[in-house]
Amino acid sequence: MTAPGAVAEAAERIWAARQAGRTLDAEATIGSPDLATAYAIQRVLLGLRLAAGERVVGWKLGYTSEVMRRQMGIDRPNIGPLTDWMLLASGDAVHERLVQPRVEPEIGLRLKTALDARQAPVDRHTVAAAVEGAYACLEVVHSTWTGYRFNLEQNTADNSSAGQVVVGPRLPVTDLMALDTVAVRLHDGSDHTLGQGVGADADGHPLDAVARLARELAAFDQRLEAGDWVITGGLTRACALEVGGRLVGVFSVMDVSAIDLSVHRR
Repeated sequence: MTAPGAVAEAAERIWAARQAGRTLDAEATIGSPDLATAYAIQRVLLGLRLAAGERVVGWKLGYTSEVMRRQMGIDRPNIGPLTDWMLLASGDAVHERLVQPRVEPEIGLRLKTALDARQAPVDRHTVAAAVEGAYACLEVVHSTWTGYRFNLEQNTADNSSAGQVVVGPRLPVTDLMALDTVAVRLHDGSDHTLGQGVGADADGHPLDAVARLARELAAFDQRLEAGDWVITGGLTRACALEVGGRLVGVFSVMDVSAIDLSVHRR
């Protein structure tokens, strides 16, 4: 693992670039760290966010779907923390510091009780019992790395490209086991479809995605807390949000009800 000083320097360079609204070359900035070092950089980066007044509100899961892994050339999922600064409402504009934002629709879950895989095994049924509700979400990803050119470790160090998250209405799902059937469509505001997917694209089931997150956090001696948001991974390709543009996600439950939420860029 890289020396602590180098880890701190890498995190500070990422943070400075994000604050300034500029991008960096991944290889020139941090090289090719191993995954343990990448998560160490991510933790220091989070510390800088907290020092700036942000607070942790949950977690994101990256690359849980095959379509996202194919798009970005990543072979397995990763994780990253979410902060209150990242949260948006439907119709909001992304922050101007996000200079290369992309959007992907996701199913978000909010916990009513903590989940700790250090204490007992966690599976989809354990997760379902801990979840308060499922929500329509749009993740606005933003990479510090110019042109989204990175490997898994570089992306992990950069907080799995976490930018902002549009949190929409609660999905009208009475049985959380049916989340794998929720259908999503991303369009450009003129109703031109950019991508489609279903809940099952996230690790086979969004609840399974959260169970895996709980196990990964346990390896870092952490747990999911009551009140945490978890966005379970992009269900379509991530599509660029251009200046002056607007992207809309449509979430359908059992082909009966549809929920629309949008985000735009000034």
